Amino acid sequence: MSTEAKGILFALAGAVLWGFSGACIQYLLADYELSPLLLTAVRMLGAGVLFLVVMAVTERAVFRDFLSDPTALRQGIVFGAVGLFLTQLTYACCIQVTNSGTATVIASSSIVMIMVATCLLMRRLPRLCDLAGLVLAICATYLIATKGDPGVLSIPADGLAWGLVNAAFVSFYVMYPRKMIAKFGSVAVTGFGMVFGGVASLVLLVGLQAHIGMGGEFTLMSLAIPALDPTLAVGLALIVLLGTFGAFGLYLHGIGIIGGVKGSMIGAAEPVSATVIPAVFLGTAFAGADWVGLLMMMGTIALVSLPMHPRGLHRHRRKRA
Repeated sequence: MSTEAKGILFALAGAVLWGFSGACIQYLLADYELSPLLLTAVRMLGAGVLFLVVMAVTERAVFRDFLSDPTALRQGIVFGAVGLFLTQLTYACCIQVTNSGTATVIASSSIVMIMVATCLLMRRLPRLCDLAGLVLAICATYLIATKGDPGVLSIPADGLAWGLVNAAFVSFYVMYPRKMIAKFGSVAVTGFGMVFGGVASLVLLVGLQAHIGMGGEFTLMSLAIPALDPTLAVGLALIVLLGTFGAFGLYLHGIGIIGGVKGSMIGAAEPVSATVIPAVFLGTAFAGADWVGLLMMMGTIALVSLPMHPRGLHRHRRKRA
């Protein structure tokens, strides 16, 4: 098997495991009434510790350099506490209100937000394929939200809102750490980000619990901690080991081999697996409009991920010069 083929398989496995983790989250939130905040804290701290252990063994110099760099620590805290933490929390909240497939497809609209932000930062007009991807993303979100009936919102309004907010945070966590990743590598940035985000989630969880204990109200989500039984333990372990540590590790290793463009296209497997797995194993019902919306969002990912033509890039640089 060629090196590129191995990279594709790694990236594909990571994307599928992300979708698998969404299905596990859906199951635990529904059957155990688990708090999305508590689930996010467990997920991020568990995976973050695993990443740092691996890095401390295999990349000790990078581990020390990151900890001794005040700028990297500040940026890592922002990336973890704002980017990764709020991405994972809003994703879980969207799943709680809708389902993992719907949440993941709406979150995929982040690629359009990234395209728009990139065009603004580079002061260039979007390409025709970018505009086509934008139209497809809007149509996909419309179909999922209304099932094709403009007079009816078929998913809860707060579910749609959580999904769009999640897409915005996904855009931030993809774009913000690029300089850090170039300097320290994706494993270090992801590992420290997971730990910082997990700590932020614990601080918020303790603060809200104290607020409720003093007679305050908090109705966004239940903060009750369920009794740990074997099924819950296995579900949490799968989310941490496979759905987070394994998914990020495999996908990042894959795109390190094949590059970000092909990796973004292969990432379209995530909404597919997040839709198919709940439909098969959890009995989640999806209408025809949902499947059409999924195909449209996959088309969006493919179109927006197309590399810029060298001539067009050259003209853009010449204009800026």
